[in-house]
Amino acid sequence: MTNEESPNLSSFDDESLNKAFAALEQQARDDASSLDSPDAVEAFRLRWTGRKQGRLNDVSSRWLKAAPSEARKSVGERFKTLKDLVEGLLEQAAGSGPTDATLAAEAIDITLPGTRRLTGAEHPITRTLNEIVSVFAALGYSVGVGPEVETDYYNFESMNFPPGHPARDTQDTLVIANQEKRGLRERLLLRTHTSPVQMRTMERQPPPVRIVIPGKVHRNDAADATHSPIFHQVEGLCVDTNITFSDLKGTLDHAMKALFGSAVKTRFFPSFFPFTEPSADVQISCIFCGGKGCRKCKNSGWIELLGCGMVDPAVFAFAAEKQPAYDPKKISGFAFGMGVERIAMMKYGISEIGQFYAGDMRFLGQFA
Repeated sequence: MTNEESPNLSSFDDESLNKAFAALEQQARDDASSLDSPDAVEAFRLRWTGRKQGRLNDVSSRWLKAAPSEARKSVGERFKTLKDLVEGLLEQAAGSGPTDATLAAEAIDITLPGTRRLTGAEHPITRTLNEIVSVFAALGYSVGVGPEVETDYYNFESMNFPPGHPARDTQDTLVIANQEKRGLRERLLLRTHTSPVQMRTMERQPPPVRIVIPGKVHRNDAADATHSPIFHQVEGLCVDTNITFSDLKGTLDHAMKALFGSAVKTRFFPSFFPFTEPSADVQISCIFCGGKGCRKCKNSGWIELLGCGMVDPAVFAFAAEKQPAYDPKKISGFAFGMGVERIAMMKYGISEIGQFYAGDMRFLGQFA
């Protein structure tokens, strides 16, 4: 578009100014009357308000700046009227000027209550798992993860489960089909504990190691009030020089107090696990009766909660195949494992493990 120059004014009296500005106003109305497309509106905007070729810019340069001092006020007032007219015509043509009806329709009644947005919450299993992990994280433990589909080697052999051990039987372990052609070590199964991550961690890094391993595990168990074929564990491993059973007892006693309250007591009973020696079952004083004896603790005052023990030297021997630093003559360590669902059931007074997996919002909504 070429620049349209306005004629120079030879006189700045009121009559001359009225006549000149009236002509421009009429021209603007005529131009605006034929705006029937977005392109036409844009052309109108450039013609009248463009910085370089705009008529308003030209009028300002030729008339307003050239006016004598005594006439500048009159020219300025008429120029503002012209500018307001052009902007109004442009706004009307662009359809951006909201009508009273539009404003009324878009009005917000601030006296109405706001729309309530439902807030999500952690599943009780996730919440309990995070609580357990946070206790050990505060003690300097890192978090380890690993695959749920494991090899026989990492799930059993490296954890000192010899061939023929009852846990390897398909009646206890969920195995992947059509693995017969593989060597025993390479056969795939759904991990029965998170212990394989202990071995994978030791193979990757030399001692010292302090790690907790939360995750889902699978066992061929019939579902009932306290058992499920799928559940969650948190296992822990601590390896360094001069680690003793006293370190294990102190660590777990602190963890149980952090989870259930400072009044909780712990006690250890001899037990057996293939990957620890010596091994122990850990009991805590009943959180429901304070150790006095009730139906939930079978009137004993104690509740069995987890297993633990000193890492068996045979497990270190497997790790030493890739990390020679795990020499059982130079280092020692302890391991422990606990079921997340069992702890969640105790903390929240849940009697049926199946409620965790049923997806019933009436049940889950209690934890929001």
